[in-house]
Amino acid sequence: MEDKTVYHFQKGPEGTIIEIDGFSLWYSEKQALFDNSISVERGLVTALIGPSGCGKSTLLRSLNRMNDLIDGLRHTGEIRLEETNIFHRDVDVISLRKRMGMVFQKPNPFPMSIADNVTYPLKIDGVRDKRLLADTVESALKKAALWDEIKDRLQDNALGLSGGQQQRLCIARAIVADPEVLLMDEPCSALDPLATAKIEDLINELRGRYTIIIVTHNMQQAARVSDNTAFMYLGKIIEYGETSKIFTKPETKKTLDYVTGRFG
Repeated sequence: MEDKTVYHFQKGPEGTIIEIDGFSLWYSEKQALFDNSISVERGLVTALIGPSGCGKSTLLRSLNRMNDLIDGLRHTGEIRLEETNIFHRDVDVISLRKRMGMVFQKPNPFPMSIADNVTYPLKIDGVRDKRLLADTVESALKKAALWDEIKDRLQDNALGLSGGQQQRLCIARAIVADPEVLLMDEPCSALDPLATAKIEDLINELRGRYTIIIVTHNMQQAARVSDNTAFMYLGKIIEYGETSKIFTKPETKKTLDYVTGRFG
C-alpha cells in the first residue's frame, strides 16, 4: 500500500463543502479506515470505488454519523462540513442528517402511499399545511424524474412500484428537505440495466443542485456519473483525482491495477 494518497482532483466552482482530515476508524479492535484525507467539492459528484470490504461504505456512513450506534466504534481525525467538525459535542446529529440525505443499496420505501413517503420527513418536523405538502410532493418527484410516471397514483402503496421507481422515490424522500449533500451507497446494485440508466440520468440532472457522493462497485458507472473519484484499498484512499484521469492516467500502480481489472 502506498504511504501517501495521491491527489489531482477537480476543484468545484463553489469550493469545498466537506473535508476529511486524517480520519481513521475502528470496530472494537479491528481498524477499518486508515488516516484518510480528502476534500469534497460543492456541487460535484464524487465516486468512491475499490474492491469489496475496502471501507467505502464505512467512510460514506461516517459522513452523517450513521455508524454511531455500532458497539465499540471509535475514530480519530476529523470530518468537517463547512468547517464544522461533525463529531463536535455541540453538533446535533438529527440536524446533520437533514443536511446529508442518504440513499441505500436496496430501495426502502415505507409501507404507505407514494405521497406519504415523500412528505414523511416534513411531517416528522411538524409540517401540516396540506397545500405545502402537496406542492412538495410534486416538486420532489419532479426533481427525482418520477412525477410523470406516477402523478396519477400518489395514493397507491409505494411498495407497488417497480424497483427502479422505488429507488427514485427514495431519492425524492432524501431530497425533500433540500439537503446540501446526497449520500448514495450502491444505489443501483439491486436494479436492472434500464432502471440503473434512469438513476444515472437522475444523478446527472441533480449535479450542481446537490453535492453527491456515491459508493459504487461499477467502475463504468463511476466513469459515467462522477467528476472526481477516490480509489480505496484496505481502508485507505490510495488516489483521489479527476475521474477521467483516474481511469486513463492513474498515478499509482495500485490504482492502475484496479481500474484495468488485475484485481478486485
